[in-house]
Amino acid sequence: MLLTNLFRKKSKTTLLHDGGDGEHSGLSKVLTVKDLTFFGIAAIIGGGTFSAIGNACYSGGPGVILLYIICAIACGFTAMCYAEFASRVPVSGSAYTYAYVSFGELFAWIIGWALIMEYSIGNIYIAFSWSGYFTNLLETFGIHLPAWLTINYQSAHDAIVANQVGEGFTAWNTAPVISGLRIIFDLPAVMINILITYLVYRGTKESRNFSNIMVYIKLAIIVLVIVVGAFYIDIDNWTPFMPNGFGGVMGGVSAVFFAYIGFDAVSTLAEESKNPQRDLPKGMIYSLVICTIIYIILALVITGMVSYTQLGVSDPLAEIFALKGVKWMLFIVSIAAVVAMTSVLLVFQMGQPRIWMTMSRDGLMPKKFSEIHKKHKTPGFATIVTGLVVGLPIFFTDENFVLDFTSIGTLFAFVLVCGGVLMLSPQSESELAERATKGKFRIPYINSKYIFPLLCLGAYGMVQYYLPTFFSDTFSYSDDFFTTNIQMLIFIIFCIVMAILSFLKNLSLIPLLGLISCCYLLTGMAISNWQWFGLWLAIGLVFYFIYGYRNSKLNKV
Repeated sequence: MLLTNLFRKKSKTTLLHDGGDGEHSGLSKVLTVKDLTFFGIAAIIGGGTFSAIGNACYSGGPGVILLYIICAIACGFTAMCYAEFASRVPVSGSAYTYAYVSFGELFAWIIGWALIMEYSIGNIYIAFSWSGYFTNLLETFGIHLPAWLTINYQSAHDAIVANQVGEGFTAWNTAPVISGLRIIFDLPAVMINILITYLVYRGTKESRNFSNIMVYIKLAIIVLVIVVGAFYIDIDNWTPFMPNGFGGVMGGVSAVFFAYIGFDAVSTLAEESKNPQRDLPKGMIYSLVICTIIYIILALVITGMVSYTQLGVSDPLAEIFALKGVKWMLFIVSIAAVVAMTSVLLVFQMGQPRIWMTMSRDGLMPKKFSEIHKKHKTPGFATIVTGLVVGLPIFFTDENFVLDFTSIGTLFAFVLVCGGVLMLSPQSESELAERATKGKFRIPYINSKYIFPLLCLGAYGMVQYYLPTFFSDTFSYSDDFFTTNIQMLIFIIFCIVMAILSFLKNLSLIPLLGLISCCYLLTGMAISNWQWFGLWLAIGLVFYFIYGYRNSKLNKV
């Protein structure tokens, strides 16, 4: 009985009655397809553009554009799966809601818990990156904050342990001490989190207007960066194209994939969209296409301006213009980074409360999280808690840990969304006709019966030709097998299983390719990331069985 209840699903009718039809939610329906596209761009172009892209290029060289393309393809297939769900079930909650419909309550909870890693914990990384650029911007005006107010405690402590002279070392030695505790924290990161939380609390319309203005500004500045940078490109810097091999390219998967997360945040705004079944899919796909083009061009420009070996810094766009002596661009880049990351913080800070709101409606979170502010028409309590969840860790964690943690949680959510579409029941001819008449998105069905097995055979042949020792290395047991080969071995076995299922079950090709591509990206995650992710899920399951399972609305049906 317990096992059956864990996988009980929620019907579309119940979801719509709980708020998705717009009559019960109390949220303001003010967003158009343009607004949703801009929210997507606001979320995608941020820390991945102005910070994480540097480490990705340092790891993969100019060949990192291949990883951007791979991630874009994976996200493209995934975006279509999100769009299919958004068209069928226009309800806030993103992947959490979609998992509830397709996999059942337990998986829905796991996804909801994992999405905290994408939105809330992801915003911690963005806040740190925002702080770095904002501090540089202040210095151009002659304003210098003390070192102990511009760095997190963990980074300062690590600098002392490593005896590494720099900002962290200075911060530790100059920080005031109260009762034996050094006062070290990133003040700009804390302040921007407070301001964004306040703005999101005030209302969706205000957040939309602010976001749209910032998108216009950062797109204009990024175009300027590309145009100016193009005059300093030396094509010799593109050779060798993959200096560390394809393994080096894949080594940047956390940084590159982090650059793409955010398009799915659009799906959390379903109940505030004027026509969610038509506009949500367009908003996600349009924003993803625009941002992919920008990323590829930007990666080519920065790896062409300087050697990839000089890009392993936290502010790569500022670094390349400093190296080229283009001082006036440093100011422009700092403004663009501050604007871009502010918009990312805004969208993510909007997404998390709406996921908690939806989980609360289902009884899996305390009822307080689903309360809508009478005046501002926002999930007020959930918004304040999100601000605390983002703000408190700023005092004791560091950005590198957060980056990997966020990417693995998001990929895991994407895998279940793609898998969920494969499990959806086919719609009747009348339902399909209605969706087509009203302009609602639907994934075109392409039978993978023969195509996917042939793609697997083709991939096998290409790997054998270009990497003749790949399979022998993967299947050979060694002392470091579980830290180097186990993920790829599991992936290969999974591909074989899905090829057999596609032949037997006539699976839809697009969500299947989304599932496989996201699983492949997961093979680039370090074992330590999986260990932390496993711990995080274990904590979430404890909370579910203590509170969520007992209070689930489905227990009362």
